[in-house]
Amino acid sequence: MHVEALWRYPVKSLGGEPLREAEFTSDGVAGDRLVHVQGPRGVLTGRTRYGLLTIPASTGPDGPLVDGHPWDSWEAHALVLPHGGRLTRYTGPERFDVLNVLVATDGQVEAAGVDVRRLRPNILIGGVEPGEEEGWPGHALVVGDVVIGMFQQRGRCVVTTIDPDTGAQDLDVHRRIRHEFGGVLCLDSWVIQPGVVRIGDAVEVVPTDELPHHIGGWIVGRPYAV
Repeated sequence: MHVEALWRYPVKSLGGEPLREAEFTSDGVAGDRLVHVQGPRGVLTGRTRYGLLTIPASTGPDGPLVDGHPWDSWEAHALVLPHGGRLTRYTGPERFDVLNVLVATDGQVEAAGVDVRRLRPNILIGGVEPGEEEGWPGHALVVGDVVIGMFQQRGRCVVTTIDPDTGAQDLDVHRRIRHEFGGVLCLDSWVIQPGVVRIGDAVEVVPTDELPHHIGGWIVGRPYAV
C-alpha cells in the first residue's frame, strides 16, 4: 500500500487543496481548517450552504487564501457573504466535525463510484481492496515515522451529493452510499505520531490500543460529542 493523494482544507467547507506532501501534527494536517464561515446563529458549512464547496481555497505565506485572496480581505469576504456568513479564524479542536484526519482508500472509493473530492479526505491510501477499510478501525497507518490512528468509519452526509466544481446536486450519490455501504465511507482518524507524509510513501496497517483525546466538533453549526 502507498499514499495515493493528500489534501488540506484551509477554510472549512470551501474547496480542498491537493498537496504533494503534508505535515501531520497532533492537530491534524498543518494549515487545515484554520478559518470557517460564521453565520448569525453559528458555523455555516457545506451541509446547508452548498455553494461554499465550490469556492477555491489554498494556503499562502500568511495563511489561508480564498480564490487567491487573503482570507481576511474584503475580496475574500465578498465571496462568502452571499452564502450568509463571514470568514472567521478559529483553531480549536471543535473545528473538525469528528476527528482531525479523514482517511480514504482507493478500493472503497472505486467501489462507491464517486469522485473522491466529494468525500473530502486528507489522505487517500492506494493499493487497498474494496471492503478492506471496514476492518481498519482499531488499527493505525504507519507511514515512515508518522502514525495515524483510525477510530471509526465515517457517517456520510449531503455534502457528498454536491459536485465540487459546479455545485450541482446528485442525490443518487448519497443514496448509493447509504444503500450499498450502510451510510459510511472513509475513516475518522487522528495523528498518534506526527511527521511529514509524501505521495508515494509506503503504508503499513498495524493494530493499536491508542484512542483519540478529543472526539466531536461542529455539525450544522453546533458542537457535538460521541
